[in-house]
Amino acid sequence: MSLLFRPLFEKISSTYTYLLADVDTKEAIIIDAVDETQQRDIGLIEELGLDLRYIVETHVHADHITSSCPLKQKFKNAKIVLGAANPVACADILIKEGESLNFGSHQMVAMTTPGHTDGCMSYVVDDKIFTGDALLIRSCGRCDFQGGSAEKLYASIQKMFTLPDTTCVYPAHDYGGRTVSSIEEEKQFNEMIGNGVDKEEFVRRVNAMVLDLPKKIHVAVPANQVCGSKIVAD
Repeated sequence: MSLLFRPLFEKISSTYTYLLADVDTKEAIIIDAVDETQQRDIGLIEELGLDLRYIVETHVHADHITSSCPLKQKFKNAKIVLGAANPVACADILIKEGESLNFGSHQMVAMTTPGHTDGCMSYVVDDKIFTGDALLIRSCGRCDFQGGSAEKLYASIQKMFTLPDTTCVYPAHDYGGRTVSSIEEEKQFNEMIGNGVDKEEFVRRVNAMVLDLPKKIHVAVPANQVCGSKIVAD
């Protein structure tokens, strides 16, 4: 039951893309692929001889454009996967809480984690959780657009905190060069919700964030609602 696992980084949007595969069957999943690095990802998948089965998005991104459709054009067996609450028509699979994707002897289980956006999903594979923009290392996602809600995000992170403490946390972004955390670390040290912060205080902290809108939001959101297919047409 050996798992191939490759974290990949896109520096412009500080996005992590994750490639996972069963070593024996070569069936693979890619999470949060970015248009700017699609050739890198295609090259690695081909080099490793992988059979890409699922192209998974944690949510409709506002800071980069996905390469879901270009990857699907290249790898004909692959299916695009988004959470059922996302307003998209381009997904092959709209996954719900507790549903799973199998690749070889491995399984990816979906967990609804709204708050950053209303359609955010996290995904659990073995001792790993891929949290998208919901839970970041020592922080959390913003909640001021795309149906965001600090109250919902609090509940989502509390749900993640029910996982074993040793579960490794892999977010969609990190802006300080960190690559991985754990549920135990985030319970203790997360600056927004760690060390027993209650819901009222968490909501206050999140709503007090003063952040510029992502530079690509007006291009990225419409493009990602069609799974990046406009990139293919350009």
